[in-house]
Amino acid sequence: MSSGVDADTWLSESLDKVRLDDEELIHRWSVAGRKLGARVMQGRLRLLEAALAALPPAGHVALVAELYRTGDINEKETVLRALPSLPDSARFVEIGIEAVRSNVLSIISAIACDNPFPQRHFPESAFNQMVMKCLFSGIALAHIVGLAQRRTPELRRMVDDYARERRAAGRPVPVDAALVTA
Repeated sequence: MSSGVDADTWLSESLDKVRLDDEELIHRWSVAGRKLGARVMQGRLRLLEAALAALPPAGHVALVAELYRTGDINEKETVLRALPSLPDSARFVEIGIEAVRSNVLSIISAIACDNPFPQRHFPESAFNQMVMKCLFSGIALAHIVGLAQRRTPELRRMVDDYARERRAAGRPVPVDAALVTA
């Protein structure tokens, strides 16, 4: 059931079910990988949008946090990519900050790379931590949305200290550190 009419039918039926019962979302969220194949991320986003539209706003954060907490890596990445498009997205900042604490590169990349959520909602300390985590992990800073606008003296100091430590240890400094220090 990973392509064609069967996948479309499954998604259509699933959208109807999650609109009636948000508990259906948890089950269908995980099954979507098998049912939708390459379209899984878009399908999960549609399922989440449908469930949130039917759920009172007071339950949104708990539902999204549950999806993130219980999800596999791909499911967590979908949640993180969805954050900027969720209603009143600032409410979900703790989920984004938690992702920065991960040691899984694809999770860090999902929140840090080409995602406007951190630029819009992360407090300065969390944004700085994300930039440093990307440097430590070898994730290109050029993919951080809004990096130029979020450069602060504190972030420059942190990156300068990191570069100085790398040089002192005889290690190369990532070239894109200059995106912060320049």
